Amino acid sequence: MTREILLTAAFLFCQTVVHLEAQSPKTETNALTAAPNVPPPITRKEAAVVKVYLNAGYKTADIAPKLRYVFWTFNGQTPAPFIRARQGDTLQVELSNTDDRGMSHNIDFHAVTGPGGGSLLLNASTGMIKSASFKLLHPGLFVYHCAQPPIADHIANGMYGLILVEPEAGLPKVDREFYVMQSEFYTTKPPAGSEATLGYSSNDGLMEHPTFVVFNGRVGALTGDNALHVKTGERVRIYFGNIGPNLASSLHVVGSIFDVLYRDGDLVDPPAHSVSVTLVPAGGAAVVEMTFDVPGEYTIVDHSMFRMEKGAMGTINVEGPPRPDIYRGEKQNAP
Repeated sequence: MTREILLTAAFLFCQTVVHLEAQSPKTETNALTAAPNVPPPITRKEAAVVKVYLNAGYKTADIAPKLRYVFWTFNGQTPAPFIRARQGDTLQVELSNTDDRGMSHNIDFHAVTGPGGGSLLLNASTGMIKSASFKLLHPGLFVYHCAQPPIADHIANGMYGLILVEPEAGLPKVDREFYVMQSEFYTTKPPAGSEATLGYSSNDGLMEHPTFVVFNGRVGALTGDNALHVKTGERVRIYFGNIGPNLASSLHVVGSIFDVLYRDGDLVDPPAHSVSVTLVPAGGAAVVEMTFDVPGEYTIVDHSMFRMEKGAMGTINVEGPPRPDIYRGEKQNAP
């Protein structure tokens, strides 16, 4: 009898363990990419624990031709990695600080519900590692950034990124997805015609006079060899963020129309359609979709046009057969 009781207890214990394991949420650690790349769409139908490892530090890199800058970074990147999760997931964040200048850092996730967007739980001094978990209750596209005082300095120097929280039902399938983020840099005056490493000008930040307004962290990050490439007929989705820290953006792709526009990163309400320019405030985001019927070179701009002279310009190169039924020039007599 004793042996039968022990066998029964062991069986029930194993069944309990199997049941608990079946109920335990999955864990994902591949939710990060560097701009302009985006992690693959989420196909699971259940919530998971999304583990994110971020490191606060700094890096000297090009900000414009012949000009360098000391960027404050997450994972050595400006903008910081793109994070992809799902409504109902638990975001498990580990932040390490290897900034040997003695500077403290943290992260404010606009997608997080709770004081400071999580920043109060993630304050890390040099050499420290902080971790915290957050339930993602609201779908949408949100920015995240360092919120250590003075907050404007940490944002202006490069500590920001985007986090996508997909709705439980997911997003409609598209052919290509890209990560584009606009920001301003306030620097010391570039010397004429010579190479230099520029310093940070908080006074120009206070006056809202940026030296550079750029996409993805530097002048030329989306032009030339770094242009985005698509094909005619493909549906293209851009996850666009504007961290500011001061200016709103008037996002426009010259020669294209946003077939679908999720204003303010809102993935709950029905999207708008057939929009050519959309306003994205500092700290805001938008999701735009378009299909290119005509091949050629398309320019991404902030339609506050003088900002093109400060770097706010990118290129989408579209490959495909000509479409004279849509776009053609007529021969004219010589003048």
